Amino acid sequence: MTTRSTEDRQGVVMHVRCPDRLPEDAYRQVLELLAELSPVVQALPPTAALVDLRGALRYHGATARRLAEVLRVRAIARLGVDVRVGIGPTVTVAATASAQVPGPGGVLAVDAEQATGWLARLPVEALHGIGPRQAAVLIDYGIHSVALLAAIPPATVQRLLGGKAGRLATDRARGVDPRSVVPRALPPTAAVRCSFDRHTLDGATVRAALLDLVVQLGSRLRGRDQAARALTLTLKFAGRSTWEKTRRLREPSAHDEDLRHLAYQLMDAAGLQRGRLTGLALKAEDLIAADQVAEQISLDAGREARLVAETAIDRVRDKFGAGVIGPAAVYRRAS
Repeated sequence: MTTRSTEDRQGVVMHVRCPDRLPEDAYRQVLELLAELSPVVQALPPTAALVDLRGALRYHGATARRLAEVLRVRAIARLGVDVRVGIGPTVTVAATASAQVPGPGGVLAVDAEQATGWLARLPVEALHGIGPRQAAVLIDYGIHSVALLAAIPPATVQRLLGGKAGRLATDRARGVDPRSVVPRALPPTAAVRCSFDRHTLDGATVRAALLDLVVQLGSRLRGRDQAARALTLTLKFAGRSTWEKTRRLREPSAHDEDLRHLAYQLMDAAGLQRGRLTGLALKAEDLIAADQVAEQISLDAGREARLVAETAIDRVRDKFGAGVIGPAAVYRRAS
């Protein structure tokens, strides 16, 4: 179903869904395309975003549907990525609409005057904000559509879903959603993690897993043109206990060598003896843009050679995949 473009004075929200498993650098480029349309963009990692179009409509002298189509054309032409776009008077309506667009891309705009009636015809599980478990509970009680959810007294829905969740579900089914689009970029952190199939005491195995996380994290930061000022290492033990510690780098960096040295220092600080580990997590914090990192003249020829090799390795990974090359310690020995 497609309705006429939204031009409501009360609010015009665009919800954009990128393809699943979109690389983070491509997702950031989509956000940049959105910023060309409106300065009010809210990133919803890993693959979605919200845009407030009220000022953009006046600035561009175009309808919301027209701007959405411009976005699709630019995303396909520049990035080779198609997007699904929903437009509505509220966040709920726009996000629900974008989910109704079949892949790989398209635009669905819902007028403010038609929003409540359009929502009412949808199955309850299609309403944005209703999770699978909540939908299952509602369906068990015969509430199969958004129209039925909107007609039921809020107190009844609260007894089924809980106080806050029930109140929000009722409001959104009735088209009530006071949330605004809050400009927000991607979080200034990046994290990688791994889990062990069984509790492990093997120091070599743990070090290899940590080294693999360092390589993943460094590659991600360089791909995002960012550098970390601090690292946080989290150790997860059998029995669900955890250990966490943060240390700052001497200088912001995204190089594997610098991240590895600090990660190993953090691991040594844990003082492990016979702890049974179930997983590791490594997070880069206080990120800054790579072009803000001061470039120092180095007299260490060995380090300079390693950095040149790192750049070449990144190109190999970009072309053939992340797992084709890396430190020997992270690969299992042939049996």
